[in-house]
Amino acid sequence: MTNPDGVDDEKRATLRRFAALGAATPLAGLSEPAAADTGESDARDAIVGYLSTTPGAHFSKIRDDLQLGTGETQHHLRRLEELEAIEQYPDGDYKRFVPADRFDEFEKQALGYLRRETPRGMLIELLLDPELAAGDLATALDVSPPTVSKYAGELETAGLLSREDGYTVERPETVLILIVRHADSFGQSAQRLAQSADQFIDYHG
Repeated sequence: MTNPDGVDDEKRATLRRFAALGAATPLAGLSEPAAADTGESDARDAIVGYLSTTPGAHFSKIRDDLQLGTGETQHHLRRLEELEAIEQYPDGDYKRFVPADRFDEFEKQALGYLRRETPRGMLIELLLDPELAAGDLATALDVSPPTVSKYAGELETAGLLSREDGYTVERPETVLILIVRHADSFGQSAQRLAQSADQFIDYHG
């Protein structure tokens, strides 16, 4: 349903939900007074709120999840970068976005790969059981061994995985914290890991 002002009710509800999150962050109030008059404030606050819960999201996901137009998304992202509220970084063919000054380079790389299903699954499985071999990972994730090998090479190049003696997650505590903190945006396997994180940390501590 569309309101008289031309804004779809579902879109409005989505923007308001994430705008409420954005308003609760230290980045609140970054939109100019004129933006509030045109509804731009809600959209920008929504992007800030969305990225606080879904850091490392790429352009298309931000646009689609917030139900914004392409030009509208480009405009608001560019303005938020100018305001130093968010920052972007390259990840292959993607441009990913995070709240400004919150993540180091390793964490940005980790977030990018955690946003991809198979690499995320590999990292989660290896956190749960560091002894897993390539064949075990392929079975657990229902992918082929060459797929595991391909992504293992990418993760190693990105500094997230060592292949010197089997597969070992680099800075596992950091990767675990990222997964647990943003589990709702990573899917069911991350949520299951988050639910048992205390026990997992105690066990491996």
